[in-house]
Amino acid sequence: MSRRRRTILGSALLAALAAGAALSQEFPGMPGGGRGPFGGGRPPFGGPFGGRGPFGGRRAPLDDRRGVPDWDVLDRFPEDVFTFARVRYGSYGGRGWGRRGGGGGGWETDWPDSDLNFSYRLQQLTSLKVNPNPVIVDLTDEKLFDYPFLYMIEPGGLVFEEEEVVALRRHLLNGGFLMVDDFWGDWQYENFEREIRRVFPDREPVELPLEHPVFQCVYKLTERPQVPSMHSWLETGETWEDRHGPGAREVHYKGISDDQGRLMVIICHNTDLGDGWEREGEDPSYFQEFAVKKSYPMGINIVTYAMTH
Repeated sequence: MSRRRRTILGSALLAALAAGAALSQEFPGMPGGGRGPFGGGRPPFGGPFGGRGPFGGRRAPLDDRRGVPDWDVLDRFPEDVFTFARVRYGSYGGRGWGRRGGGGGGWETDWPDSDLNFSYRLQQLTSLKVNPNPVIVDLTDEKLFDYPFLYMIEPGGLVFEEEEVVALRRHLLNGGFLMVDDFWGDWQYENFEREIRRVFPDREPVELPLEHPVFQCVYKLTERPQVPSMHSWLETGETWEDRHGPGAREVHYKGISDDQGRLMVIICHNTDLGDGWEREGEDPSYFQEFAVKKSYPMGINIVTYAMTH
């Protein structure tokens, strides 16, 4: 086990917060205005947020923090922190057809607000030492193993290259963890299932019961949370999104485990935890109902499980 991995494990999340509904008391007043509590709007794609850039397949560091407070990490251990790493992947159909660098939709949905806000709240509400700068990483990046936790969003049109299949399998079997979020309905699930079976043809995704530690390790959740996008909820008042076709109403949390029973992949289907992180401050009712009670508790639980197992 690497020194970095030991350091992260030694910084296990402090279960300092009460469960579920009490979380709202832990959030301070939201500074700033405009988009989210930290102000700012979604940047245009391109420029520093688009293309592959000169950073080994990752985009350039964020110069615009969108109003999210910055913080220092220990000078002695600048790399020994948890970094939120978003996976960039190829896709077909929809908004991100055939793209890996810009264009909207697919892998870059909710970027960068979601990643910045979640990193800030993780630093603020837990004892985990967190990198203030989330990253985007390709599965073929030589530095992939620097990021034990990977986040993949909107994989309904996901298409892996063969070298990505090999790299992801190796990463997960060597202690890595993948969180998959924000895809809806039967068609999108079938596409993702086909691609993840290329990674693990002999491992079946299984439904995770509420009693699983991933739902109980920090916040003792009383339900498997379903989070709609903010715009969908304001329009329909429902927690599901029928616009995605059949099979989009019932929330599913499925997992793929290794031979020792360690959860390697959590598949969050028919829910959009990332929108709960992204949309801070845009609508107070959505923030209280979904970010405070569902998205942040579930996200913190998932990271806790990933970094302690």
